[in-house]
Amino acid sequence: MRVLGLDIGSRSVDAVWLNDGRIVDWAVADSGFDPQAVAEAFVARGGHDVIVATGYGRHAAAQRFGGSPVTEITAYGFGAHKLFPEARAVLDIGGQDTKVIALGSGGKVVDFEMNDKCAAGTGKFLEVMARALGFELEEMAASALAADAGVAISSMCTVFAESEVTGLVHRGEDRARIARGLHESIARRTLGALKRVNARGPLVFAGGVAKNPAMVALIRAGFDGEVLVPDEAQIVGAYGAALSALSERVSA
Repeated sequence: MRVLGLDIGSRSVDAVWLNDGRIVDWAVADSGFDPQAVAEAFVARGGHDVIVATGYGRHAAAQRFGGSPVTEITAYGFGAHKLFPEARAVLDIGGQDTKVIALGSGGKVVDFEMNDKCAAGTGKFLEVMARALGFELEEMAASALAADAGVAISSMCTVFAESEVTGLVHRGEDRARIARGLHESIARRTLGALKRVNARGPLVFAGGVAKNPAMVALIRAGFDGEVLVPDEAQIVGAYGAALSALSERVSA
């Protein structure tokens, strides 16, 4: 069976094409102002018999293109387990939400926590903070990684944190130390969520923020267990969505 898995998120639309369970192609594109139109371009490429969608736009995609919706939690559980059968937890930091998932045997989801009401600690948060510091995202991550210590950041609300960061810059605080402090704040918040779901290693770190070397280093330093980062961390959800078509464990 040929399956197209779509992960329609706030910042990107990710697609994975499977043929008999094997990845034959994948793609990532910015969501832009019309994520469904981006998804439609992937659908138009063909090469599939079945479509399964996950992410914010999963229900709209199911109505528009047919196929089934699957929750992000289920999709990420499937994708992480297939990539790393030994995985016992998943962390996904995406554009506007964070998911932490504890897995049992066979990749079954046993607990999860999802921050989907606030952009704190997500890719959007990092984009806003990079702008406030006058950095590109990659430059901010590199500066944070190189700094010897971070400046304490008291707020994780995007609006208040931006104001706090701007004030620190105006007072002459080193931008690299501010960047380090921001990454440390995100790491503390994330590690706390992992503890609340009793996550154990190995942990699969997925999503766009998994491409940030400073975040990966801080999560690895603070997590009591191995942290695994997929080569293509952004497509784990789309991969899992496609895999769900091959399983009876599908939940909308």
